[in-house]
Amino acid sequence: MVRRVAVIGAGVGGLVSIKCCLDEGLEPTCFERSEDIGGIWRYTDSMDGGRVSVYRSVITNTSKEMSCFSDFPCPEDFPNYLPHAVLLEYFRMYARHFNLLRHIRFKTTALSVRRRPDFATSGQWEVVTETDGARESHVFDAVMVCTGHYQEPYLPLAFFPGIDTRFKGQYLHSREYKDVEAFRGKRVLVVGIGNTGGDLSVELSHVAAKVELHGCAKPSQGPGEPVARGITTRFNHFLDWLLPSALARRIRFRKFNSWFNHANYGLASTKSSYFKVIINEELPFCLLSGTVVLKPNVKEFTESSAVFEDGTIEENIDVVLFATGYSFSFPFLEESVRSLFDDNRSLYKSIFPPQLEKPTLAIIGLVQLTGSLMVGTEMQARWVTGIFAGGRRWNKLPPTSRMMADILKKKPPVKSNPSERENLKMSFISYVDEIASCAGVKPNVLRLLLTDPRLALAIFFGPCTSYQYRLVGQGQWSGARDAILTQWQRTLKPLRTRVVDESSSSSSGWRWMCLLALPVALTAGFLLSKYPQPGWSLRAGPRL
Repeated sequence: MVRRVAVIGAGVGGLVSIKCCLDEGLEPTCFERSEDIGGIWRYTDSMDGGRVSVYRSVITNTSKEMSCFSDFPCPEDFPNYLPHAVLLEYFRMYARHFNLLRHIRFKTTALSVRRRPDFATSGQWEVVTETDGARESHVFDAVMVCTGHYQEPYLPLAFFPGIDTRFKGQYLHSREYKDVEAFRGKRVLVVGIGNTGGDLSVELSHVAAKVELHGCAKPSQGPGEPVARGITTRFNHFLDWLLPSALARRIRFRKFNSWFNHANYGLASTKSSYFKVIINEELPFCLLSGTVVLKPNVKEFTESSAVFEDGTIEENIDVVLFATGYSFSFPFLEESVRSLFDDNRSLYKSIFPPQLEKPTLAIIGLVQLTGSLMVGTEMQARWVTGIFAGGRRWNKLPPTSRMMADILKKKPPVKSNPSERENLKMSFISYVDEIASCAGVKPNVLRLLLTDPRLALAIFFGPCTSYQYRLVGQGQWSGARDAILTQWQRTLKPLRTRVVDESSSSSSGWRWMCLLALPVALTAGFLLSKYPQPGWSLRAGPRL
């Protein structure tokens, strides 16, 4: 019987793991090597001890309603996209509200996590920690590893001949980037066109002599309301399931192109519907003004130049900034356990090493989703702590053979090119719904249509926010329904800084939309109950 649980790390995953342990009557002890909570979201100027943190100007790229914890909405006066300092304050509010800090041992490093000799029968772990130079050994019934996947900088130097042999300028990973001052007046090449690469290119364009952005062409966000609210809905997810994948990708591509023609900016090819979304509204304007120049792939580096695959050469480059992501590592885990999984796709549901005799080790937050990682991480922690606590029939893992078969079925082909790794993200709704089903907390839209039509329509056609997973099952929250029905008010609240006239027809328009949407939702609910969707699928393009 699991009682004492070790939680490694007090970032997002650590906080929700402590809270979920307490909800299940478990006894968590969290070990955090720094002096405060927040993990990567707690900004610091230094990188003491190899700690990774966001850079000074970071703002979340998923809105507060799509990212907040399922039983603790963000304050309505918080902006829709949170600067890192505001997000950290939200974490502090969460920790205070649920009294989590008393379970955290700060400035304590987990040195080793090893199975005890009687692990096959007890499932227990020996955890050795260090605080101010003093080592201590502990015995825990279970361990939740919450260090995330932003750990080791991924520097793909082998893909860039000459960068570490001939190039005389400076090259660094975005982990070392804190603000623009060190790049003032310099000619910078940014490698990687994900969210970080786009953000850094735009920011550097204000002070650098020239900024060039290298990477595969991919569309960016259009203007207007928070993009995830309009895309991450159960209705859109149902259409993705219903339509052939190629057609769904094409429709999505045309939707993004309706904001502006990405081919004209060199961001996307009109001949392909494979794409990746980056959240950056300023990048197109920087491309228009020439403050950022988009370049093809780099062929090689010389002493001061970059030679591109189209034959062009950019001279006098001062800095190459790699925005190429991170690799994960768990040096504190014993080698025999680390060898059981080479990535999150070797874990059952991206959480459990299936070969262990007892399911008492969980890797929390080692997943990439097309939506909020915070929501996915919380759902993982709820399911895991339910399994640790036992007592409910659905909170049990299947036999090892079935877990291995599930892993092999879903494991994608290996992508050697780093630019392709982003395509391995999992669908947010598919994955979170799958874990919610395992935990017995997935909402039943068809049943709600019969008992609470207004709520059912909001769930099906509105944004898929975390509150939906507090309507039923273990951890049910009485405020979930109201949180779902008032999420648009919380979105608009920080924008209503002056009084304007509103159309009186808005409420009647909403009633007509609900009336027209009812048969669609009924049909979808029937089809989903008759032909259940696969748990989650891996496609070449984003499945939002």
